[in-house]
Amino acid sequence: MYAGGKGLFMRTIPVSEITQAVKEMCIEANYSLSPDMDQALQTARQEETSSLGRQILNQLRDNLIIAKEKDIPICQDTGMAVIFMEIGQEVHFEGGSLEEAIHEGVRQGYTQGYLRKSVVNDPCIRENTRDNTPAVIHYEIKTGDRVRITVAPKGFGSENMSRVFMLKPADGINGVKEAVLTAVKDAGPNACPPLVVGVGIGGTFEKCALLAKKALTRPVNERSRIPYVKELEEELLQQINDTHIGPGGLGGTTTALAVNIDTYPTHIAGLPVGVNICCHVNRHCMRVI
Repeated sequence: MYAGGKGLFMRTIPVSEITQAVKEMCIEANYSLSPDMDQALQTARQEETSSLGRQILNQLRDNLIIAKEKDIPICQDTGMAVIFMEIGQEVHFEGGSLEEAIHEGVRQGYTQGYLRKSVVNDPCIRENTRDNTPAVIHYEIKTGDRVRITVAPKGFGSENMSRVFMLKPADGINGVKEAVLTAVKDAGPNACPPLVVGVGIGGTFEKCALLAKKALTRPVNERSRIPYVKELEEELLQQINDTHIGPGGLGGTTTALAVNIDTYPTHIAGLPVGVNICCHVNRHCMRVI
């Protein structure tokens, strides 16, 4: 579509396409384990040294098999829908409100997919909205003419165990390590281990939490491209597994399947650290339109 004026061409996308994609992705994320998580759990079963730990991991595998055979969600807590929208600046949406289209996709997905509705319309009054809306939506504007949608339903057994630490610059890397380990140890069995631990370092109070949440959507078999961050991910994973909290919190060598860390520039006076803990299903799926 020609946008006029300076010879700029815009790609037009009907918001109905966004609704359809979000609907399908809400169902997909809740019914099917992503390939990276499936492989991580298989590896954990092979490497777990505790007999009880292996038993728990085998039970988790059996649960996934039953869910697939019976076409039911992989977890009863189908979460609050978290949507990451990366929108090319050469995209024009038509046919209505983009935000309403996203919420409608969640509404249709949770209703037609028979997913549990867990959202209340006010945090204090707590009346259920009965369709799992509204979603939590994060927008980023990118170059290009594509839209990248990531749907990551988040259950609150693990969400409630997440933390933000406002460290001092002098706390340094060791302070970051201590903060992450503190969050994991405090979570104990409550976040349904084995875990995936998303960590955001830098930015501001709210930015580090957002970094941590988005870090969970990175495939768990991909490490950071920043050398010191990659080393920190590997070291923290080992230290977390050395806690022997284990699968189900019942002991073992697989407390976490991965630690994913993202960083962002910050103020000279601060070192914010967000730790967003996720359970063993770590639901996420992505599409590009």
